[in-house]
Order: sequence, then C-alpha cells, then structure tokens
Amino acid sequence: MSETGSISIHTENIFPIIKKFLYSDHEIFLRELVSNAVDATQKLQSLARQGEFKGELGELKVRVTVDKETRKITVSDHGLGMSAEEIKKYINQIAFSGATEFVEKYKDTDATAKDQIIGQFGLGFYSAFMVSKEVEIWSKSYQEDALTAHWTCDGSTQYTIDEPTGEHEKAERGTDVVLHVADDSDEFLEEARLRTILTKYCKFLPVPIEFEGELINDTTPIWTKQPADLTDEDYKKFYQELYPMSMDEPLFWIHLNVDYPFNLTGILYFPKVKDELQFSRNKIQLYSRQVFITDEVKDVVPEFLMLLHGVIDSPDIPLNVSRSFLQADAAVRKINTYITKKVADKLAELFRKDRPAYEEKWADIGLFVKYGMLSDEKFYERAKDFVLLKSVDGTLRTLTEYAEHVQANQQDKDGNTVVLYTTDAEQQHGFVAAAQERGYDVLSLDHMLDPHFIGQLEQKLEKTTFKRVDAATASQLIEKDDAQASVLSDDDQTKLSEVFVNAISNPAMHVKVAALSPQDAPVVITQNEFMRRMKDMQRSGGGGGMQMFGAMPDSFDVTVNANSPLVAKVLADGGATIAKQAFDLALLTQGMLKGEALTAFVKRSTELL
Repeated sequence: MSETGSISIHTENIFPIIKKFLYSDHEIFLRELVSNAVDATQKLQSLARQGEFKGELGELKVRVTVDKETRKITVSDHGLGMSAEEIKKYINQIAFSGATEFVEKYKDTDATAKDQIIGQFGLGFYSAFMVSKEVEIWSKSYQEDALTAHWTCDGSTQYTIDEPTGEHEKAERGTDVVLHVADDSDEFLEEARLRTILTKYCKFLPVPIEFEGELINDTTPIWTKQPADLTDEDYKKFYQELYPMSMDEPLFWIHLNVDYPFNLTGILYFPKVKDELQFSRNKIQLYSRQVFITDEVKDVVPEFLMLLHGVIDSPDIPLNVSRSFLQADAAVRKINTYITKKVADKLAELFRKDRPAYEEKWADIGLFVKYGMLSDEKFYERAKDFVLLKSVDGTLRTLTEYAEHVQANQQDKDGNTVVLYTTDAEQQHGFVAAAQERGYDVLSLDHMLDPHFIGQLEQKLEKTTFKRVDAATASQLIEKDDAQASVLSDDDQTKLSEVFVNAISNPAMHVKVAALSPQDAPVVITQNEFMRRMKDMQRSGGGGGMQMFGAMPDSFDVTVNANSPLVAKVLADGGATIAKQAFDLALLTQGMLKGEALTAFVKRSTELL
C-alpha cells in the first residue's frame, strides 16, 4: 500500500531555503546523516541494556557507500529503525513544526540564524537535500513483526511512503538513507572527498563507521577514558595522531573530566612556545558526544589559552552552533571559567611538586602565563604565586622571592622597591654591568608582552616601581640619602654644562651635571623611564588618546659626571673636542653612533692618541 502526502509546512519555498540557507558548508550533510545513524544505534544499545530489546544486536556498524555510476550515496545503520508511522511523525511533522516561521523571520536579517535552526528544530536530516535531487529512506523497526517502510521525496513538499514486500522488503532492522546526488554536487561522488569529510567529522564517533569497506574511526578516543588507565605514552601518541606534522612532543597536558554543573571531557596539551605567542587558532577541536563541531573555539576557550592544543567534548554544546550562541550560552561561559581554573591548578601543581622541572619549562610557558595574567583577573590571582621573574644571570624567582631578594639593597629613600630590568642585555650591557657593580639585581624582560606585564605589576605590587637600567646613571637609578658630593663649584658646573651644550648642539639632548662616583663614566646618556614607555606605547598603538598629539619627539638626558677626571680636564682646557669625544663615546655605548658621526669619532680618537 502506497501513500502520498504533503510535508506539514506552511510555505512552498522551504526546500530552496534549506538548500541555500541552512548551512554555509554543504559537506555538513554527511556529518548529520552519520550522526543520526550513530544515534539510532546507541538508542538500540540502550534499550538492550534496559531489557526492552531482547533480540540479537549483531554487528552494529554505520556504513557509508558511494556509487559514482548510479550517483548514489548510502548511509546505513543497524539501529532502531522506523515504522511508516514513525517516519511520518519524525521526518514529516516534527522537523517543520516551527522551522518555517523561524526561517522566514530571520533569513534576511540574521546571518547566524541558519546555524540555530538545525539544533532547535531537528532539521539535520534535511541537509541531505543540499546535495540531492531525491532522497529515499528504507527503514525497518526493531519492533517484532515490523514491516519495511519506504519514504521518498524529491525536494518538493510532496512525499511518498509505502510498505514494500517481497524482494523490495528490507531484510534486517535499521535504516538506509539513499541520496540521489544532484548534478551540481559531483564533488560528493568522489571517494577521496567523502573520506576527507568522514575523517574530519566522524573520526572519533562512538560507533564504528565503515566507508567502502574501511573503518575510519576510533570509537574510544583517550579523552573518553579515565586518566588512571592511561600512560604518558598514550597521551603523546594521541597528540601525534591529532597533529602528525608536529616535530615536538607536548610539554604536559590536562585531562578534563567533569559532570557537574555541566558535562565536559577532553585533553588540553601545552605545546612548546618560545619566541612568540603562537596563536594557532585551529588547534583545539570542539566535539559534542564525539562528533566534531568546529576548531574555532574562541568563545569556549579564553583567548590566552588559544595556544593550547587538544580536544574538548561537551554534550551541553549542540552540534550546530553559532557565534552568538556561544557568546550568550551559560554553559559555554561556565566551561570557559572551568578551563581557566583547571589550567591554573595544573600549573600550580607542577610548580609545587617539581619546581626544577617547572623552571626548565619556563622559557616555553612564561609568555603564556604572563598573557593570562594580563587577560584574566582570576587567572592573575592564581598565577601570581607561580609566575617567575628571570634575572640576567638566569636565576628564576617568584614575585615574593624576588621582593625579598632585593629588599635590602634596592629600596629608595622613600621605602619603595625599585626593580631594575633590561630589554636587551647585550645592547645595554654597560648599564647592566654598572648596576651589578652596585650590587643591584637586573631582570631580563625582553618580550613584546613585558611592557604591559611591567605596568600590571606596578599596579598590583605595593610600593614597587620598575626602571630600565638605562633610564638613569647607575648611581641615580635608586635614589638614596647618601648623595655624592660634587668637587666642582656651582659656577664650574654651569660652565661645564655650557661646554657640552655647545659641543653637542642637539635639542633632543638635555645636558645636566651631576656628582657621580669618579669611577663612573664621564658622560652617560639615558632616556627617562616615563617618556620611553609613552613612546613605546605610542609605537605599538597602545597610547590611546596620545595619538591625537602626533608623534612624541625623542628626548634624552645627557648626564655629565662632575667628579670624573676627564670632565675636570674639559673644564680646565675649555676642551670642546674632548667634550664631543666623551659624548660620542656615550652614544657608542648606547648603539646610537652611526654613519658619518661614527667615522668622525674614530678619526678624532686616532688624533688624540
């Protein structure tokens, strides 16, 4: 007996809308059909466990086949199956019970609506019409004495359903979905194309998926197992499976497993990251019940964790999600917070249990930790106990340890701790050495994040300020009460200043005479810490409203050492040449003497010998 009817919808153009609007990527049809087949298989397994199905389960595989000559793709399962009445209920009615109104309302105004339709209205099956001119369903229910049901639809609102007998009757329970591929979808008749899609979306589905006789999935990936049942080699092997082109092993990993207040499993790997923050945004894969959803996880994983690799699986995230859904969903926000906490807890555990091993990894994870502290206040509160500061001699200390280390020697006259640092230990070597001669410790803060990190620490740490070693002369970096006395009178200091101003003749260089140690350099060129930071912020686009004032001019302090024997000779001889030579020497130590000026300096040096 055959029955013809109309799918219960209220518009004649629902199928064109499905074909053109439902998904941005037509390849999704295969994920949807295979996922439905897996779902039917798992439901039968559940009924068997509960004793409601007492028959033989047999081989529970989902099979995908393609016949290029007949232009057919078939997705078959050995699951629950459906009767004719169930097909009419689940395929003809439920799928469109509200989808028409939704599509019509949002199709022209909300580009993300298409992603929400499927999850809300069960339209996954109808994705088949994106690539098909006709779709058939051959199904036989698991119920005793069930008859084969055969449904056909050509993409219009009309369908035909019958219960064939004889040679057309389906021999076993389960469902076959047969797609008659449309002329504009030839790509999906290619085995290589289908294999790529199946590998992408179905690689870890919990039911065996067979394509053209080949098993393409791992039904029990390691994130579904208990950590106690896994070895380090298991985790490393899985990492190589996920990223076969990776040359390095992961530093360590976190196994996620939580069932309240949301469900989440997965494994996050810390890759090696040294010189730059390598935001490989497609390295974390998001799954829902082992079905691949996306590798764009920005709203599920905090941005500072985007450099992590691995897998996150949560049934609380529907298969078809939009950016607006991810941003607004409460479960996603909870997952985001949970992952941040788990990462912080893992780092704290590593630091606490094996500090030497943690310090060995610091070159790889330090940038990530600092970025997290800058990006997330809660992460800062956790990380402040395991973030490390590196001195130029290679010693690593926590914030608390470093404060204790420099407390005795690096407090100024007002009781503030002055933290000295270098952004280039080689280029600023003279200033680093001068600071070390005074017993000061110098940090190495040479990454693009460090100016922001310094600013954060100055806000967070009480009575603490940071100064780059070339922000002042060594004796002036930390202001003490024991100021050096000048051997020159005020008049002599004024005359000395005039000699150097005339010899330099550069408005960007601001000459001042100061009483330094006789062993200090005769002339030191520095840049005020505040001015240098402002210029750095402006260059990096972080100056905010400062951009409206235009580029800030260069400004340097030229400190002339009143107690230097060479400076005394300049004053005695009125020696503009010696003054210029001393100034150029200071420029040379800063890497600021180049071109003709450098040639002239070398020539004068030869003449003075």
